[in-house]
Amino acid sequence: MKVGLLGATGYSGAVLYSLLKQHPNVTHIDLYGHHKETENTEFLDAAIPAYLNEHLQLKKFNATSIMKDNDVLFFATPSGVTKQLARPFIEKKFPVIDLSGDFRFKDSLTYSKWYNKPAASDELLQSACYGLAEFNPPASSYIANPGCYATATLLGLAPLAIDNLIIPDTIIVDAKSGVSGAGKKPSASNHYTFINENAWLYKLNKHQHIPEIVQQLQKWNANIPAIQFTTTLIPVTRGIMATIYVKAVSNVTLEKLRRSFQKHYQDKKFVRILADGIPSIKEVVGSNYCDIGLDYNPATNTIVVVSVIDNLMKGAAGQAIQNFNNLFGFSEEAGLPSLPVFP
Repeated sequence: MKVGLLGATGYSGAVLYSLLKQHPNVTHIDLYGHHKETENTEFLDAAIPAYLNEHLQLKKFNATSIMKDNDVLFFATPSGVTKQLARPFIEKKFPVIDLSGDFRFKDSLTYSKWYNKPAASDELLQSACYGLAEFNPPASSYIANPGCYATATLLGLAPLAIDNLIIPDTIIVDAKSGVSGAGKKPSASNHYTFINENAWLYKLNKHQHIPEIVQQLQKWNANIPAIQFTTTLIPVTRGIMATIYVKAVSNVTLEKLRRSFQKHYQDKKFVRILADGIPSIKEVVGSNYCDIGLDYNPATNTIVVVSVIDNLMKGAAGQAIQNFNNLFGFSEEAGLPSLPVFP
């Protein structure tokens, strides 16, 4: 297949390019750049020195040419970009996998509120499907890849929500992310001297992944009204750990919880349920795995779920490849590493 990629010079886009490069069903990759990038004829190896042998030019973005020259397009762009570019692809039902947040909602007002910028039209939003790969098979040609925090949180909560094992209004999520989740553009908060030996809680009750988490949870369990969600930046490069606390309904036991998770994930190749103990970030870095551990404290009637992912893989590029595979009927594992990076 011939693949187009807009945004290969960002962190998620660079990882996505490396996965596409080794994908057995991808025969050709065209790279496209933003207007400012293509003005000066930028090449991939110049933008990413680690890709020294990849002397590919970033072509000027033109929807008609892209659809003529490729079979699918990946958007790996900041939010606010794809809503300006997506209409021709949606109208032609051309396959798109969008890693930005622009098409994750069905309601334009929700996007505007949480992203603080104008949304795509409700008409276009209805054309996209939310691509949580383990639970949402492709329902249209435009797949909105979930956010990284949303992926870790939703996979940790899915069995509990679907099987009605929790008191709906008691969900608390304490999520921590590595610095690459802040993107490539430098800022005061991801400066080495700030985040090294530090932890920074940010966007308290305002993180843009909150509404997409709630939107999906309510599809599973309409009684869930909201969640308490906290995000913290920690001094690691890659990885997310979502620690989830929630009150259980009556007659819950740890064994019953384990059976629920095993039932929902026994056929899911990229979700690993620990038989005992709690996972760490290091065990998933460089992979498309989500590792989950859980416990139950009967003294406080509290379920604790710990969900870890690599934010650039399962939280972005890896899940995008998984959605690509699902959309075109390839092996779900095609192009994805079979093991994490260790040590």
